[in-house]
Amino acid sequence: MLVAPSVLSADFGNLQRDVEAICSAGCDLVHVDVMDGHFVPNLTIGPVVVSAIAACATKPLDVHLMVENNTFFVDLFAPLKPEYISFHIEEEKHPHRLIQKIRSLGIKPAIVLNPHTPPEAIEYLLQDLDMVLLMSVNPGFGGQSFIESVIPKAKKLDEMRKRLNPNCLIEVDGGVSDKNIHLLKDVGVDIVVAGSYVFNHKDKKEAIASLKI
Repeated sequence: MLVAPSVLSADFGNLQRDVEAICSAGCDLVHVDVMDGHFVPNLTIGPVVVSAIAACATKPLDVHLMVENNTFFVDLFAPLKPEYISFHIEEEKHPHRLIQKIRSLGIKPAIVLNPHTPPEAIEYLLQDLDMVLLMSVNPGFGGQSFIESVIPKAKKLDEMRKRLNPNCLIEVDGGVSDKNIHLLKDVGVDIVVAGSYVFNHKDKKEAIASLKI
């Protein structure tokens, strides 16, 4: 299991310290939640702060867009060369075009599904994706409880990707901890995003290691 701690749960007064801490503690990606105050009711960070995160991170960035104008934000963050940029299928009118755009920028394209959105919504896009991110909480805020229905949903997506695109990774974001990591592993999840669980743990290395099963 790959682990991508979400900097949304970091101490923004000591952001460099916290980003360096998770990288040295063995994380695989640094997950960056970008919220515009429109698609979700919260407002988070822009390219200046993400640039600062990129400068001190020794692991690749995983940028998750929770925004209305996806193309604008892709152009905004592309110069930072994250490993992944993911966008919500619920918000994008022309997802195939945006996937092609992200890939043309040398970045791996990913699509996010909200808790209510079925995997079938991206069946005809799956072959063009490097990753699918399943939300196991409602997007917009950290520290929420895990929504159990993501387990059968991930299992269904795993069956779909085996048929259409075996190289596509499955990521889950929200309420992930050592209490549900085995359930996620059993249904084919490859990457977990963990914010509160990692950053609130007294030993970040221990927290990350507990998810790497």
